[in-house]
Amino acid sequence: MHNNHPDWRLQGRYFETCNCEVACPCIWLQPPSEGECKLLVAWHIDDGYLENVRLDNLNVALACFAVGNMIAGGWSAALYIDDRADSEQTEAISRIFSGQAGGHPSVLMGFVGEVWGIQQAAMTYYEQGDIRRLSIPGIAEAEIQSIVGLKGGEALIENPPLCVVTSHPATVARSIRYRYQDHDQDWTFSERNGFHSAFVYQP
Repeated sequence: MHNNHPDWRLQGRYFETCNCEVACPCIWLQPPSEGECKLLVAWHIDDGYLENVRLDNLNVALACFAVGNMIAGGWSAALYIDDRADSEQTEAISRIFSGQAGGHPSVLMGFVGEVWGIQQAAMTYYEQGDIRRLSIPGIAEAEIQSIVGLKGGEALIENPPLCVVTSHPATVARSIRYRYQDHDQDWTFSERNGFHSAFVYQP
């Protein structure tokens, strides 16, 4: 099966935040805290490629809306690609994150029923210590902070039945702020769920 897919690999860091209570029940295949999930995912690719196209140092984001149990699918989603990406890089990222190149992104995109759009945008991904932040001016602002576990250090979730990243355990976090305004949506939350970790995606 892998033979049908191009040669690609991405590694870097990611975070997500949504409107669910901490920690999000969707990863355990339970309904969202408020009946619908309003999710924003940010990836910073430290190094990556699709065939001969390098994708180092680029950012990608996904806004996602799902009603009811997320495993049932029917998600609506919008993909944002770093405006520093040239046309070849933009095409490569679109192929990977739309699920056409296989691997875990194709599993995630299998749940998407409606694509609001795919567009390039200015993006800043920032992390320091236990803070992760994404800014897409005029569209999205999100910042999360890790939750400290009982034994000290970060609180982790590993191998849940549904997740954005399968390669690493997720650190549980809480949002400091989260705003998304695009495609007729306007979401504003704070003190809600976040996850972050390193990630590796490949076919």
